Formats: sequence, C-alpha cells, structure tokens
Amino acid sequence: MRIPGVRDDFPRPAPAPGLCELRFENRFVDELPGDPERRNAPRPVRNACYTLVDPTPVRSPRLLAWADAAGELLGIARPASPEGPEAQVLSGSRVLPGMRPYAARYGGHQFGHWAGQLGDGRAITLAEVEAPDGSRHELQLKGAGVTPDSRSADGRAVLRSSVREYLCSEAMHWLGVPSTRALSLAATGEPVERDMFYDGNPQVEPGAVVCRVAPSFVRFGNFEILAAQEESELLRRLADFVIRTQFPALAGGGEVSPAARADWFEAVCRRTADMMVAWMRVGFVHGVMNTDNMSILGLTIDYGPYGWLEGYDLQWTPNTTDLPGRRYCYGNQPYIAQWNLARLANALYPLFEDTAPLEHGLRAFAQVFEQGSMRMLADKLGLSSIDREGDEALVRELFELLQASETDMTIFFRSLAGVPVQGEDAHLLGPMAGAFYDAHALGGAHGARLAGWLRRFGERARAQGLPDAERRARMNRVNPKYVLRNYLAQQAIDALAAGDASVLERLMRVLSRPYDEQPQHEDLAARRPEWARHRAGCSALSCSS
Repeated sequence: MRIPGVRDDFPRPAPAPGLCELRFENRFVDELPGDPERRNAPRPVRNACYTLVDPTPVRSPRLLAWADAAGELLGIARPASPEGPEAQVLSGSRVLPGMRPYAARYGGHQFGHWAGQLGDGRAITLAEVEAPDGSRHELQLKGAGVTPDSRSADGRAVLRSSVREYLCSEAMHWLGVPSTRALSLAATGEPVERDMFYDGNPQVEPGAVVCRVAPSFVRFGNFEILAAQEESELLRRLADFVIRTQFPALAGGGEVSPAARADWFEAVCRRTADMMVAWMRVGFVHGVMNTDNMSILGLTIDYGPYGWLEGYDLQWTPNTTDLPGRRYCYGNQPYIAQWNLARLANALYPLFEDTAPLEHGLRAFAQVFEQGSMRMLADKLGLSSIDREGDEALVRELFELLQASETDMTIFFRSLAGVPVQGEDAHLLGPMAGAFYDAHALGGAHGARLAGWLRRFGERARAQGLPDAERRARMNRVNPKYVLRNYLAQQAIDALAAGDASVLERLMRVLSRPYDEQPQHEDLAARRPEWARHRAGCSALSCSS
C-alpha cells in the first residue's frame, strides 16, 4: 500500500550474491612461484611457495552448518539448500571458475624440534574474495583430500575435529580474540579412520570439511622452510609479498625497504603479544603452539586439541600428546610465543644486515605483553589500573587462591563482578559458590582466606571511587559468561552425528553473545559436569584429527 505524500521509491540494497556468483582472485598464486610439478603425491617440494592441487571430490556432500556472521563479512548469501551447488564447492567436490586451489609449503618446529617440510597436508586454499568493505579474505578447505604434504595420511578430517574448529573459530571471534573464521561445515558422506588417542585402536568416523576464512593463512613455518633450504631470494619475495598485501601501510606503495621489513617483524611481534594477552584473559589453551601453527598476522589458527581452563591450573594442557612435558600448557603460552618468534627471527635473518631489528622486535613482544597483561588484569578486576601500593600482592594472592582449590576461571571472574564491596563473609562468598568444584571449598580455611581477599578487593574497588554499576559493567565486558567448554562441543558433535543440528545451532547463537547474560541459557554457563571430567573429547584430546 502506498501512503499519500510518503516516498516509497528509495533504492533498496541488492541481495547478497551466492558463493557461486562471486569473483575470485589468487594473489598468492599469481605473485609467488609455485611447484612446477603437478603430481599430487607425497613428496619433497623445493623452490616454491605452494603446489597447485584440486580438492578430492566426495561421495555425498551436504552442508551441516553455515556461519551467518562470516557469510555477512564476505557478502555471501546463505545457501538455499544444504545439498545445493554451495555444498559441492565447500566440500571440495567442485572448483568454480576463477579459483586456483593450492596447498602451501611450510615447515615448522614441533614440540621444540625442527620437523622439516610439513605444509598443507589436508588444507587446500581455494581462492581469495573481496568483501563488501574492501577487505580481502582467503577461503580454505580443511579436510579436502591428499596434497603433496599429506605424507602417509589421507588428507581428510573427521566430524568431531571439524565441528570443534567450526565452533571455536567463531566463538573466539565473538570473544574479541584475533582468530581465523569459519564459514561452513560440510559432511562428505564418506568414512574416515582415525586412532583418536594413538593407542592402536582406530575407529571409523564420519568425514567432514570446514571452510576456513582469513586474510592470509601464511605461518611462521612458511618462512622457516625457505630459510632451512637456503632459498634466500624466495624468502625475500614471500616476506615482501606479505608486507605489501597484509601490511600495506609499511610498504608505502613502493618497493619494500629494509626499514619496512624491520617494522613488519616488530608488527608481527606486537600482534602475537596482543593475541597472547587475549588468550590469557579468557583462559584459552591452544594445545599445539608449533611454529607451523603460528599465524604471521597474529591470528589464532589451527584449532586442534584446545580447551578452556575449567579448574584454574597454570600447568594444564588439553593435549594428551603434550604430556608429560606440558610444553604448551596455559602458563607457558606467552613464553612459547616468544620462543616461536625467535625461530621466525632466525629464519628472517638473511633479509637483514644485522640482528638489531630482530632483537628490537622480540623486545617489543615482551613489552607489549607485559603492558597488555597489566591492563587486562585491571579490566578483569574492574580497576582503572594496577599501580597502587599493595596491588601486585592482591593479584598474586588471587591467583594463589584460584590454584589452591579447583576453581572455574570463567565463572570466578564473571561472579566477581556481583560480589558486594563490603559485608559479612557469607555475603561476600555467596556469589562465588558456583565457581568451585569442591562443594565444601568455601566452608573451611580456604573460604576464610578467600573472604579476606574479597574484603581487601572491595576496599581497593571502593578506593577508586567508581560507581559499583560502572565497575560491574566494565568487568562484564571482559569476563565472558559463555565459553566453548570441551564438553559442550562434544555434546554438539554427538547430536550432529545422530542427525540433530539444533545443539550446534543453539551453541553458536549463545557463543555469539558471550558477554551477555542470556538467562534462558544458564545451563551453558555452568561448571563442567562430573560425568565429563574424564570422558573422551570432554577434557583432554590428542593431535589426531
């Protein structure tokens, strides 16, 4: 109906195109040298940044999930059917015109040891797309089949690992942690055999493919392999390509100068430090911080045996492969990040006349991490800063208390915002009860000590003169209520394997608002149930896909 005197001819935005209607670009392939051999079989690759290789088609592709937010970022409409042409593309069964799929070549230090050539053994980058906002993003399929880097493996991924990557990529984004994204999850209709715990008991599991999204998937290891093989000219070309395409302000639109390379390495160090601060803030443990799993953009990449701290423990690792050394445990992550940056610095050394710029970058990491950590801790406690007399002792005792009794980190800090700044012990401790796995933890000496700490914390909070409501809001902006606990991911996996996508869909909706109360979803904010403590997939996992 037309209302007299009111215009109804305003231009309407054009509907978003479907995936198959996009225009694709391939700057990585177009501007860097590739492997002249196209034989798709495991083999060493030399003097190349990638090998052109098509994904392996699958039997019965079907879209199981679509991340609307990632689709909106790319300007892609949600597919009309789970079995339509998009499912063909996102499962690896169809390559669209304009795509030049490739597997990247890289090496890496794994668990502290040089592992040589690794590369994309089950990931294939399809192409690059320009988003409506002008940003560019690569589409990469994980689990898309054999590549020259697959070694003795099949290049496939199972449903459980694919669901975990799909969920966590988006959950981390909404938490404000730098991360690759996930666009879709597709079933292949084909079985995959995996030995989940490397104990000689392989099982047949359903296969799946995740479409990952990032401005670039270049890792520290892309540079390490070139340095290890003394391919110095290719090393320079790759570094300059990354600077021009991902750090264009440093290149200044012309040739990349030695000063720009130094600024770039410092930028990588700073971004990595920011990522570490974000991981530590939310209690995330990556589990496999090998140098081939470190993004040159400072993004969280390669979601394998990750986890969130449930019982606060600096020594906790979610990766059974990381036992007993616990190299990649929660408390070690910042140190490992700097160690990995030092390996990157060694690889980049041929591009510099001396070590001074590289040493400067490594110092920048330490400074950014230290300063960022202090700001982060102040924010988590609702304080404007941690610089008054007694503040460091207050923080130190807090973390001693968190380790003294099994305490859920996420629930503790979220509940801390609701603690009154003064009152009797029972009033102070009441809001914290849900954070403890031991029902009697607050009834004895530990409870008395915690109450004393809460009283001192309340005094410190009052001293800054910030209204309680503002302090609580500040704390709730950085202390999430909802995180992707492993048992929640496993419930989504189990349901999806049985044909029920509603558990995954609900989890995605809730995790897209991790700092909101969402009272109808309180069950997703609860402590890990006791039945999940030692169940496979709900606590620790292995590196197996």
